[in-house]
Amino acid sequence: MQRKNFTEVAEFIFLGFSIFGNHQITLFVVFLSTYIFTLTGNIIVITVICIDRHLHTPMYFFLSMLSSSETVYTLVIIPRMLSGLIFYNQPISLGSCATQMFFFAILAANNCFLLTVMSYDRYVAICKPLRYTVLMNKGVCARLVCGSFGTGLVMAVLHVTAMFNLPFCGTVVEHFFCGIYPVMKLSCIDTTVNEIISYGVSSFVIIVPVVLVFRSYILIISSILKIPSVEGRKKTFATCASHLTVVVVHYGCAAIAYLKPKSENAIEEDLLLSVTYTIITPLLNPVVYSLRNKEVKDALHRAVGRNSS
Repeated sequence: MQRKNFTEVAEFIFLGFSIFGNHQITLFVVFLSTYIFTLTGNIIVITVICIDRHLHTPMYFFLSMLSSSETVYTLVIIPRMLSGLIFYNQPISLGSCATQMFFFAILAANNCFLLTVMSYDRYVAICKPLRYTVLMNKGVCARLVCGSFGTGLVMAVLHVTAMFNLPFCGTVVEHFFCGIYPVMKLSCIDTTVNEIISYGVSSFVIIVPVVLVFRSYILIISSILKIPSVEGRKKTFATCASHLTVVVVHYGCAAIAYLKPKSENAIEEDLLLSVTYTIITPLLNPVVYSLRNKEVKDALHRAVGRNSS
């Protein structure tokens, strides 16, 4: 009954990067260039893993799933953001906003848990090498990927259901996409319960994977230290270096964005953090795995060699 006292909002308008005034065209060029590199890099990684039989292993299967997830993740956010930099005050319907938030939440959580699965894969490969093919068979890999996506789906349903049962009075979203907290600020009523739900879900999606990754790497490092030769230790740790780099940046940005007190966030800080985890972090994955991973580089050389011959 309380909802009838409020004017129903049918659409929102993104504030976007309008606070940067005349710099929006420059931002458009920079973000578009970065987005093209991100899409190209992830597509190359996925393609090379699919066509090169040397990369048909659990580690690279998970990497291809992560690249696929991040490709779709950027498609959900960045094209509309780029459009907003050129065509100002474009409205988005309530349904489209809910859809964007839903897919963003699914894929963001899915990425977190896929990185956790990849750390488990490295743990099994280094700590239990003789049982690796048994513990990481195709069925197990498929279940781990489905479990990551399923967890993201549950988190997204909780987020979006709680959010879009709220009545809204405001129409200007102080962001460039339908993020959870910027949309929540437009509600006409007290959102304490929604904030608790959102903080709880975000904490689960970030803290649980971080704890599991940390545990995996404690066991990995302890196993590496038992290797007698320095060269052997370096070679073994090199198989984890790319993943560890992506993990630190990914979870670091996510923790700062979602677990710090919201009262401390200025609009500029929110935008900067969001640009980091929607544009920079997805670019990091193909760059790190292309430049730091010898097997991927070798596969790229083989693919280029076949095409040029």
